[in-house]
Amino acid sequence: MAQKKEQLNLVVSREEFQGFYSNLATFRHTEEEFIIDFFFVVEKEGKLVSRIISSPRHAKAILMALTENIAKYENKYGEIKIIPDKKLY
Repeated sequence: MAQKKEQLNLVVSREEFQGFYSNLATFRHTEEEFIIDFFFVVEKEGKLVSRIISSPRHAKAILMALTENIAKYENKYGEIKIIPDKKLY
């Protein structure tokens, strides 16, 4: 017998739906959580645009999903080049 999928209703404000641009991220963790701060930096000044606090299990699930999606992107559009001397996090 096929299982019925539950529907998940997600609420997103207009501002959040538009998204926030970030060109720098910092990462920290404790035993209980991972903290990712996203900043928008212009010249030598940056502004925090979003902070994500997550459990270690969810952080790893995010990593796996991001890894999978980057592979799909690169298969379709080509390799994403990283500038070696530019610190991104």
